[in-house]
Amino acid sequence: MEQFKTVLKNHSLKATPQRMAVHEAMLKLGHASADMVTEEIRKNDRTKVTVASVYNILTQLAMLGIYDHRLSANNKMYFDVNTFKHFHIYDCENHQFKDIIDNELVDLVEKHLKKRKFRGYSIDHIDIQLIGKPTRKKRISSSSL
Repeated sequence: MEQFKTVLKNHSLKATPQRMAVHEAMLKLGHASADMVTEEIRKNDRTKVTVASVYNILTQLAMLGIYDHRLSANNKMYFDVNTFKHFHIYDCENHQFKDIIDNELVDLVEKHLKKRKFRGYSIDHIDIQLIGKPTRKKRISSSSL
């Protein structure tokens, strides 16, 4: 939390109880919408927040590069505490993001795209999101063994 306070100070922001509560909730949740963060903060009942204030704090922190953000398939903005290069899989049944940490895949995609030219565009950032549903393994009954 001290590191987060330093980051806020470097951006000329105060470490308000609301910002600290939002960051603490985000560290616990990893990927979350403003609703989820608000619910997490209210569970601990440390400080009073509204969904709007939480959304504003999350958006501000994402604009500063402290968090990342992405729009989900259910049109909800989700924030991510991990700002390093990685991909995501979005669980469209449970509306959850999972990190895909695969440096080899990231390097492969970046290497491939650097060779490509996109007329009229320069690429600043690569954000790949896979969308899927959880698989359910069938149980093997003892009689079929």
